[in-house]
Amino acid sequence: MRVIVILICFFLWELALTSEVKGTIGRGPLRVHPQNPRYFTDDGKRAVYLTGVEYWDILREDGSPDPRAMDYEKFLDIVTHHRLNFIRLWRWNELFKFSFPLENKMFGKQTFFTSPSPWLRTGPGVAKDGKPKFDLTKFDESYFKRLRQRVEMAGKRGIYVSVMLFEGYSIHNSDAPWRWDGHPFNKENNINGIDGDANGDGVGLEVHTLEVPEVTRIQEAYVRKVIDTLNDLDNVLYEISNESHSQSTEWQYHFIRFIKNYEAKKPKQHPVWMSTPIGIPGNDLLFESPADCIAPSPQGGYRDDPPPADGKKVILSDTDHLWGAPGDFQWVWKTFTRGMNPINYAELEDLANPSPKLGEALKAMSVTRWVAGQINLVEMVPHPEFASSQYCLANPGKEYLVYLPQGGEVIVDLSPSEGIFAVKWIHPSTGKIHKGENVEGGRKVILRSPLEGASALYIRNIR
Repeated sequence: MRVIVILICFFLWELALTSEVKGTIGRGPLRVHPQNPRYFTDDGKRAVYLTGVEYWDILREDGSPDPRAMDYEKFLDIVTHHRLNFIRLWRWNELFKFSFPLENKMFGKQTFFTSPSPWLRTGPGVAKDGKPKFDLTKFDESYFKRLRQRVEMAGKRGIYVSVMLFEGYSIHNSDAPWRWDGHPFNKENNINGIDGDANGDGVGLEVHTLEVPEVTRIQEAYVRKVIDTLNDLDNVLYEISNESHSQSTEWQYHFIRFIKNYEAKKPKQHPVWMSTPIGIPGNDLLFESPADCIAPSPQGGYRDDPPPADGKKVILSDTDHLWGAPGDFQWVWKTFTRGMNPINYAELEDLANPSPKLGEALKAMSVTRWVAGQINLVEMVPHPEFASSQYCLANPGKEYLVYLPQGGEVIVDLSPSEGIFAVKWIHPSTGKIHKGENVEGGRKVILRSPLEGASALYIRNIR
């Protein structure tokens, strides 16, 4: 009878992998899981593993003087096709006109225009691009309507949306003079007398500090407007800013607390996360922040050998901050088995027609998401010491998920429990399953993968 039950379970496991992974948004907003704070939960019980993609023009388009909106429906089709459940909704970027220097390998020497903006261009007078100046007391409702529509559209497909509130990379990395001439907080671009360049150096990095109180008040009003627009939706997370400069830490902390305090009076509360600022070695300031979730820099091995997540923060390991380019399937599985949530950046064209490397990574993200739903993720904690490959999520004595980057043999320590353990091998990017021979617990066991190259191993106590 036991053999029949095991065979049925194996069949159901394999059948589930070939079916679509559907979203279950609607149980409430995400919050840090009280039992396993490496993950979020939406009901206080199940752990929600997030994995997905991002693309710069997803909210604001850039391009010619009259840029066209990207094909958002197509983007969601791609995310759904790969059975992912997360997107990072970029606010690209704060500037309405910008360019990058010749040495920028990603963009080259080009001039870009972005739209829409959160604020209306009412005039009187013209800004530095020849269009009407901004009135920073009046919001452009079309911006917030688009924001709401795109979050809602994603939610209907079971996709969580990280809403980027500010964008810092362009402010300190785009070319002069537009890195400041193209910002609404330049005094020549608004009718309100707001000047975010407190020291007059023509850069304006002060807008991502607390140095100019008038700027902070305008930013707070904007954040309140975003929250008012989205608060009733469950599939929302808030990111303070993408790659702001190294002096932005206290400003980001301020807005994390500001969001939490403002939402405390609202029907729903959503997670707030902080991604790594540019130019700061290490990730201590992220772990010390009041954020629920963080996206670290490469320091500490997050690219090639991620440190085990200790539960101090939910970690969104985002390749935009690690490489500025997509990660491969190895990175996906290493990240997953170290207790983190992998997020992959790629251009829309590359997502639509992925290279072999990106294609394998997207498949691996789909497979890890499915595996996360099959195991008891709430109880699973990184335990490198239980596997000779050192990539292992485990509920000692009950379940072990091991990753073998090179395949071959692995030693797994099953000493914490007696009993019989069922063995399954999983191809990391196709999800194809191979049943192994059962093994006895109470000891260390040596297992050899039947797959060529990298492999994943799932061991479960069936007594």
